[in-house]
Amino acid sequence: MQFEKWEGLGNDYLILEEDHLLGPLDRDAIALLCHRHLGVGSDGILLLCPPTGAVPGAQVRMRIFNPDGSEPEMCGNGIRQFARYVSRHGYVLGNEFTVETLAGPIRPRLLPGARVRVDMGRARFASEAIDASGLGEAGKAAGRGSAEGGMVDIPFSFAGREVRFTFVDVGNPHCVIPLTSLAGVDPARLGPVVEHHPLFPKRVNVELISPRPDGSVDMRVWERGVGETQACGTGATAVGAAAVRLGLARSPVTVHLLGGDLEIEVGEEWQVVMTGPASQVFEGRLGNELLEQLGWRAVED
Repeated sequence: MQFEKWEGLGNDYLILEEDHLLGPLDRDAIALLCHRHLGVGSDGILLLCPPTGAVPGAQVRMRIFNPDGSEPEMCGNGIRQFARYVSRHGYVLGNEFTVETLAGPIRPRLLPGARVRVDMGRARFASEAIDASGLGEAGKAAGRGSAEGGMVDIPFSFAGREVRFTFVDVGNPHCVIPLTSLAGVDPARLGPVVEHHPLFPKRVNVELISPRPDGSVDMRVWERGVGETQACGTGATAVGAAAVRLGLARSPVTVHLLGGDLEIEVGEEWQVVMTGPASQVFEGRLGNELLEQLGWRAVED
């Protein structure tokens, strides 16, 4: 069975096609395929599916699976890789098209130099993904969200560390935490605590950020269901919106991640556009021994 591996700023995905699967893509299969020693290895799987018809004009549908089998609503790095894949293989027409996702319609536009510009929709600072009752009235009143709505600049204690966080929904949930510096910061310590905190019943992605004097922002990310990654496109989108909302930066915002930079434009009513690269790493075929471990139908050599 053929597959391709793509990456965006070091955030890598296997791209599979639903019509070509040789067995069920269940949690065990996903975990094995993503395993960097026993499988192909990746931060997740992007699955090309036919559109359901729920999104007018969508030519393709993208599903995303984390290595733990969970299915997030959106992936910013993934959508750039997916956009180049479906264009290269002739599944879409033109350089700009609509992709159906769990987060709704997403419109990527292919640019020269293996770059993709993606209209990420509207950033929201409130969502059913957060249980605000856990903050208490004093906590909510201490933030800056009450006038315009949302959870903005909220003081809270995670694992005994006092921080201020801003919640941003860009199709999936993000908790953005500004710090003075990211030097010596280990997302593997704070990330899991925030991800699984009762404030976030659906769990949450965690972005630790530090603004630079030039108006750009440094970012480390702990992804829900994945762990720390080199980059997160929706995370950078959330960070760009939060940085503008908090007055830490002005649009466009350059977000510096471990894997490279993304440019985030924040427009009226918090409409956000992300621009960044995506590249094919390699293409290959799953061997029969791996197919047998997956419980999938083997193919003849």
